[in-house]
Amino acid sequence: MTPDTGRKIIHVDMDAFYASVEQRDDAALRGRPIAVGHGARRGVVAAASYEARTFGVRSAMPSTTALRKCPELVFVPPRFEIYKTVSRQIHAVFADYTDLIEPLSLDEAYLDVTGNRRGLPTATETAREIRARILEETGLTASAGISYNKFLAKLASDMNKPDGQYVIAPGKGEAVVEGLPVGRFHGVGPVTAGQMNRLGIHTGSDLKAQSLAFLTHHFGKSGSWYFGIARGVDERPVNPNRERKSSGSETTFETDQTEPDAIEAGVLAMADDVWAWCDRTGARGRTVTVKIKWGDFQQSTRSRSATSVIGSQEAIREMSLALIRSVYPPRMGIRLVGVTLSNFKHKANEAVQMSLA
Repeated sequence: MTPDTGRKIIHVDMDAFYASVEQRDDAALRGRPIAVGHGARRGVVAAASYEARTFGVRSAMPSTTALRKCPELVFVPPRFEIYKTVSRQIHAVFADYTDLIEPLSLDEAYLDVTGNRRGLPTATETAREIRARILEETGLTASAGISYNKFLAKLASDMNKPDGQYVIAPGKGEAVVEGLPVGRFHGVGPVTAGQMNRLGIHTGSDLKAQSLAFLTHHFGKSGSWYFGIARGVDERPVNPNRERKSSGSETTFETDQTEPDAIEAGVLAMADDVWAWCDRTGARGRTVTVKIKWGDFQQSTRSRSATSVIGSQEAIREMSLALIRSVYPPRMGIRLVGVTLSNFKHKANEAVQMSLA
């Protein structure tokens, strides 16, 4: 395994994107704790400003919980058309620097700038110029991570937030990874981090000390991924033409949940995430799958396919709720929920509103 691919990768991540757009467009919201979403009883936080995050408010949190944590929280209805418009502006900036752009969502992407289209001296200068142009053209700040592979670039983009950037240079990745808690690694969620901790794996150094056989035994096919990232290795290229066979989103609750309101708030937030991606790409699918991870780390899924492609956000929400409700009453606390859409047709004009009769 070769840790240095010779690539120059930038991961750009907008800072509290939805909330920052709302604060940009309404001066009365600046400096205040805001949540994009609906404050109704069954509402969900889609995004939280940095002011709200200091109170512990997070995305996918039930609105009632968010208000308990921050009684001064201001809820702002989402404006996805505006977010998509701003996202297009941001991606137009990216396109001036490289054709190798792999979007992850409306507000983050990988860029391979090895070709150095603009003739800038370093990838660090390239990231700095991209961030400055985003600020100038949209009024919003972005953070960036710069490194020689995607895993390290994404890790770096979270190290100097908001409105900053961080470089993990060739030859430095392995040492950076060794000193970090495993919960900081992309692809290691809270549940997996807890499982690792129980096995005595707390840091990247602990992870590196494990054999491939040990990691595969305890984590299945993910074991080889963990073995690589413990050494700062990720050979995946930036793929601008990746055809996705599914789109999914998942969230881990702070504590195991048995109350329907909290469980369903998480499911609805994940369904909204998936629909936002569909709305941006024009992709439409027929099959909805809800993933459930229980308190004992066992996993269940429930799926349903419609007779025609799902053509609205409300339809995917209703289908997701029907699937999660099929496991009620839950046999134990639920730690994680996810929603995935598959069986795609990639033309929005082929979408037909699904009947939920």
